[in-house]
Amino acid sequence: MKTPTGEPAVTATPEALEAIKNLLKEHRSLMFFQSGGCCDGSLPMCFAEGEFIIGDNDILLGKVGGCPFYIDFRQYEVWKHTQLILDVGEGEPEGFSMAAGENSHFITRSKVCMIPPEEQQ
Repeated sequence: MKTPTGEPAVTATPEALEAIKNLLKEHRSLMFFQSGGCCDGSLPMCFAEGEFIIGDNDILLGKVGGCPFYIDFRQYEVWKHTQLILDVGEGEPEGFSMAAGENSHFITRSKVCMIPPEEQQ
């Protein structure tokens, strides 16, 4: 999936890609889900693929490090003009997400993309 400016809807920093590479040494496959709930804040959740059930209305934004990255359709509607950038932060993960390494967790940074004139109101 692409942003309105043609950029990938999701990408990752070199640190996040390294964390994924290391996790894939222990797990056959991984997946990410961009959380938007009150309890998890707005964190990307990392799971062994199949440990989290994707809903019919969840959207595949793309792949990072070869791993699928999904978002809830309602959250996508709010963020569809934003590129999500998977990164790594210091500290243990919240919720049920896998850690990105020792004392680190995945975080999402974002870059707002220009809204095409035909979509502006």
